[in-house]
Amino acid sequence: MSNTPTGQVRNLALATWAFAISFWAWNLIAPLGARYTTDLGLTPGQKALLVAIPVLVGAAGRIVVGIMTDFYGGRIMFPVLLLLSVPFVLLLAVAGNRNSYSMLLVVGFFLGIAGTTFAVGIPFVNSWYEPERRGFATGVFGVGMGGTALSAFLTPRFVAWFGYTTTHVILAVALALSAVLVWKFMSNAPGWSPNREPALPKLIGALKLPVTWQMSFLYAVAFGGFVAFSTYLPTYLKDVYEFGLTGAGTRAAGFAVAAVIARPIGGILSDKIGAKPVVAASFAGVAVLAALVARQPQQELWAGGQFVALAVFLGLGMGGVFAWLSRKTPQQRAGAVAGIVGAAGGLGGFFPPLVMGATYDEANRDYSSGLLLLCGVATIALVFTVFGIRSALKPATASH
Repeated sequence: MSNTPTGQVRNLALATWAFAISFWAWNLIAPLGARYTTDLGLTPGQKALLVAIPVLVGAAGRIVVGIMTDFYGGRIMFPVLLLLSVPFVLLLAVAGNRNSYSMLLVVGFFLGIAGTTFAVGIPFVNSWYEPERRGFATGVFGVGMGGTALSAFLTPRFVAWFGYTTTHVILAVALALSAVLVWKFMSNAPGWSPNREPALPKLIGALKLPVTWQMSFLYAVAFGGFVAFSTYLPTYLKDVYEFGLTGAGTRAAGFAVAAVIARPIGGILSDKIGAKPVVAASFAGVAVLAALVARQPQQELWAGGQFVALAVFLGLGMGGVFAWLSRKTPQQRAGAVAGIVGAAGGLGGFFPPLVMGATYDEANRDYSSGLLLLCGVATIALVFTVFGIRSALKPATASH
């Protein structure tokens, strides 16, 4: 490739930041879920739906956004999506101040736009890096999902320090300034060229690739598990361990940070030893940890350690899946495939909070049924990884 290391680093950093700030917006409802539950008198099912609804558009919208990224490139798509998210962050404050559950649902639905930036970043950073370093590049970009940790840690504190409405204004301003920053300093890779193929044939072409379906299932489990815990963990900790809003948010942020740190490690390991063993180890760990967490240990250090370990295994899996995908996907299909796989991951995160709300035993403060379901799904993903995908990736030193 003719691109320079300086250009690689700058654009990877900008893409990662855009991803992080947009994910903060995408996860803006979850850290305040307990507040909305108290103010609006929500049932567990209503609370779960409110927390999960932004994930729906963030998932489905990635298909469209991925195709548009193939055509327009990341330099245009990133600032456009950041600016589109601004009004819905502000409208969320209006809905909360009006104590309107229906308006919160509608605004939360459109807030999902912020979650589509993932489908922009993957093909964008892929185009900047050579195939043997794409596990590293997508892993570092994936650190941007730490925006959920920023949201879990800072949103409740901002509300306490500055007030509910001002918190939303601060984030809206940050999104707008980030859009300006990206527009001014980001550039598409020198070797990138727009794919002007009509959208429908492009989508069909992506769907015909076996790697699209294989990685969609694996990412639905890995990223879906991460999103589900990131959005629902504050509610879980409040219900099971009776933490307050700030305490639950701090612990949820710790979970997200552990996954964020592990994701690039999963990508780097996949570059070195191949993605298949990394992904298999990830799902094995998730299955074991989900079963342990389902026992709901009461000692905080032991319980916290299990959650952190679960986050690490989910992070390794996310990094491994996209390293695998980046090496097996034709570059001209990268946006469309990333959009579909990203959508599968988002949908994987939409349903678990609903399941957790539906299976919650309020009398006993028990979520074990939902966690045992995660154990079962992770086990299926492990078996599929080992036996269902015949061709493992070669290490990065192999020729391509």
